[in-house]
Amino acid sequence: MKPVPHATSLRRAPVQRRSAERLTRILDACADLLDEVGYDALSTRAVALRAGVPIGSVYRFFGNKRAMADALAERNLERYTERVTRRLADAGGEGGWRAAMDAVLDEYLDMKRTAPGFSLVDFGNQIPVGARYAEPNHRVADRLSDLLSAYLDRAPDEDLRRVFLVAVETADTLVHLAFRVDPEGDESIITEARALLRAYLERVLD
Repeated sequence: MKPVPHATSLRRAPVQRRSAERLTRILDACADLLDEVGYDALSTRAVALRAGVPIGSVYRFFGNKRAMADALAERNLERYTERVTRRLADAGGEGGWRAAMDAVLDEYLDMKRTAPGFSLVDFGNQIPVGARYAEPNHRVADRLSDLLSAYLDRAPDEDLRRVFLVAVETADTLVHLAFRVDPEGDESIITEARALLRAYLERVLD
């Protein structure tokens, strides 16, 4: 089993494999319960019971459910990055930034539909769930800037980071709208989002 990447929200990073596997079970249980009961009803005790670990094991890693959900969001971002990286590698550089944009959006949509807990916390910009003023997607935009800069043959400077921040915020808003209209994501809204992103990126990247 692959160890869980270090998350900044952890009280203590796992050192031994057994500890890393326990952390994986805790985050998996957190994701499943988010889908079943939502963020408000989520509790560290319920997560411990679902994961089959003592409550003390949860508190060893997390001070509260907010920290636990944020660690799940960080794991989501790691897994998302890995998926986009694999898809770009398979493409072998064909299609330029348009293929890269499709990979970024398609993998996000797939995780939105299939990854446990992702529909609520995704990459953490809306934790606590339902917060009126979500934090900007700087973490996601910075990761994509670093990931795609080599693919675009362009340095990840502040201009590129701003471009990706605008694109990520736009995509985030429209994808959430698509999933509010249809639990599986309204395809007509997703098509509009793809066209809007393509038009914006054509202006700044071509």
